Amino acid sequence: MVAALPGNIKLKLDQTLAQWRHWDCDPPLSSAPSILRVLPPGLSNFSVLVEAGRPFVVRIDGVNPAVHGLNRQGEWHSLHAAHDAGLAPRPRYFNPDLGSLVCDYLAPDAHQPLAVADIADLLRGIHRLPARHHRLDLPDRVLSYEKRLAHRDVSRTVALTRYRNAITAILADTGAIEQPLVLCHHDLLRANRLYHGGRLYAIDWEYSAMGSPWYDLAVVAAGDALGNTGLDGLLESYLDRPAHASERELVMQYGCVYRYLELLWYLAQAHPALDAAGLENKLERLATSLDCTNRPAV
Repeated sequence: MVAALPGNIKLKLDQTLAQWRHWDCDPPLSSAPSILRVLPPGLSNFSVLVEAGRPFVVRIDGVNPAVHGLNRQGEWHSLHAAHDAGLAPRPRYFNPDLGSLVCDYLAPDAHQPLAVADIADLLRGIHRLPARHHRLDLPDRVLSYEKRLAHRDVSRTVALTRYRNAITAILADTGAIEQPLVLCHHDLLRANRLYHGGRLYAIDWEYSAMGSPWYDLAVVAAGDALGNTGLDGLLESYLDRPAHASERELVMQYGCVYRYLELLWYLAQAHPALDAAGLENKLERLATSLDCTNRPAV
């Protein structure tokens, strides 16, 4: 299966494994890791399960982090803080020149439920982590993706034009509200949550940065399509009380921004995971979300 990896990725994997003596392990590794299997690919990275007396995951960048606004050094610090708080696997090695990251492998439990109370508890823990310098600027991220899409495929840009004014208005409204800045995961979708030993962990911290906790909640609600009942349950569990109408509205507005950003991300890369049917479905979800916030597309 490793032979199926692109040549440049395989080379970086080999170079990362050759650095095994520098992995932060106690006790130190006594021999070079052996490759067990390639894990299901992420949308922008390659992950490989290896073993050296215990299992580790080696992640190799599949995209240029700088182009996507990713801060790998910040991710490394976030992972350490999250592991210390019992929220993430322990990071063992990081090499920005190779685009590689090594973490402990957490074997997933057979049952992976969708429990909003556990997700809310995980988010509260993340939002209590130490502050970092790196901050997610949503208007800047949107503009960056829009420019990349316009450069790559003008015809695809047209498909999103009717939504742009509504999203711009939402960003202006949410930006005018005084909000706390906390460390956020920013991508805590179901694929990035993992039950191990009966406990829920967050993985894939590459988008972690300071941001609005309401946007972090919106990513989960929109990305996991929780619906109204699920959203209410998530907010009540997170706040330990029913959400105020203004809080719920803020999360719904941020949900529109997330859906728009998600579309931009896929389209700007011409990602094969988004086919014509998938695009239509995501556009419909965005339009419905905007209608629910009284910001219909024009």
